[in-house]
Amino acid sequence: MVMNGKFERTYTLTLADSIMIRKLKIIKLRQIPAVLFMFLALWSCERELTEEAEFATFPQDGAVFIDGFSSGLDYFPFVGEGADPEAFSVSTNEKFAGDAAMRFDVPFFGNGFVGATFNTTANRDLSGFDALTFYAKASQAATINEIGFGINGETENRFQTTLNDLQLGTSWQKYIIPLPNPSKLTNVSGLLWLAEGASNVEDEGGYIFWLDEVQFEKLGTLAQARPRIFNGSDIEQLAFLDIPVSVSGLSQTFNSAEGENITVVTTPSFFDFESSNKDVAIVNESGVVSIIDSGEATITAMINGVQAEGSLNLMVEGDFDFAPVPNRSPENVISVFSDAYNNVPVDYYNGFFNGDGQTTEGGAPPLNILGDNIINYTSLNFVAIGTFLDVAPVDASEMTHLHIDIKPNEPVLDEDFILIRLLNGVQTDNEIGGFVRFDSSNFEQDQWRSLDIPLNDFNLSDTSQIGLIFIESDGTLQDIFVDNIYYYREE
Repeated sequence: MVMNGKFERTYTLTLADSIMIRKLKIIKLRQIPAVLFMFLALWSCERELTEEAEFATFPQDGAVFIDGFSSGLDYFPFVGEGADPEAFSVSTNEKFAGDAAMRFDVPFFGNGFVGATFNTTANRDLSGFDALTFYAKASQAATINEIGFGINGETENRFQTTLNDLQLGTSWQKYIIPLPNPSKLTNVSGLLWLAEGASNVEDEGGYIFWLDEVQFEKLGTLAQARPRIFNGSDIEQLAFLDIPVSVSGLSQTFNSAEGENITVVTTPSFFDFESSNKDVAIVNESGVVSIIDSGEATITAMINGVQAEGSLNLMVEGDFDFAPVPNRSPENVISVFSDAYNNVPVDYYNGFFNGDGQTTEGGAPPLNILGDNIINYTSLNFVAIGTFLDVAPVDASEMTHLHIDIKPNEPVLDEDFILIRLLNGVQTDNEIGGFVRFDSSNFEQDQWRSLDIPLNDFNLSDTSQIGLIFIESDGTLQDIFVDNIYYYREE
């Protein structure tokens, strides 16, 4: 049998053993050397093991909680994240069927949340099922933020599956969480997990919900599988040698017998990934794309032979050149966008102005390259970075300069320019603006240029309420990287 991944032999006296004992006596009488016998015996045992032994499999047991915990199941609350360890109990009063149900008491705002995983020490083979099902009700109409299965720290949650925003009523109802790809679930210990709590004072809290008849089932009625990567979008992205890229936005949708589309958030391990050019990029089962050479490659994926919506087209240009790391003292800096400092709150990094002909794309989310966040603007004609709508304008009255690092990702033509504009007093009737223009001689393709602009050059009479920073081009210099946007006081 198999224990902890190793063979354990169990010895029992059988008829075959008795025959062997008699043979040993005959061997001894004939005085055949013992070493030769042991060699023959071991060779015989080894041959039988390799030809006839069968590897043990995990039980195909779908039960999670039916009148009590199934075999090996235990409760592990997310105490380190602030979950209330007393939020779960077993109810014998309120249940859908049988003798007991799972009860969860959701605290009021500020008193933690319901959050736990139910894992088993008796790992399961769930490949013969297609859904996790259960009956549920609540003491009031409510929404469970997240519920699913597959949390297992030992395997880095590689099969974690999540159903978001499950709507509960006050009457018992059956719910279905589809298994994204059952064939992958041959060794599972995380059978159920959930997280629900009040995120603000107005959010629901102080109520109870119950789960009953929790089990994995083979429904046979889930159809029209529609897997997605990158939320179904076809992404084009620059990539660089030795800097990995991760596949994100993964989900799987099924249509139930009742005609309902059920979408679960999935992990990369459910998918089979493919690269169109393995000389440029390869992708592993964790959805991590390794960049190995310059060129172009497209990453796609499948589940059980069904092509996933969405793709990632990578254009690899070589090694990545990072912007210079700022070294000014933080006490002399007000940072808008930089990993070197604590940034002030920002409304947006790409404000859109309807009717003004803006074409600029990008800005949010920024590229994250080995932990360094960088803004990539494409189709650039003008773009605004805003700090005045829901956050406070920047008071730069004690600062002397504005710093911005810019790198063009395309040829710079003679007529190209970059214009930096500041607007002060956007929320008042005293709005003033000024700009500084840099012609093409200040830039070179694939080279960072650090702009240190005296605030006096903007000809602003007041810099205490700067709400907008504009970056503008002539419309032909369209693809740029931007990093380290901050005001500073010259020491």
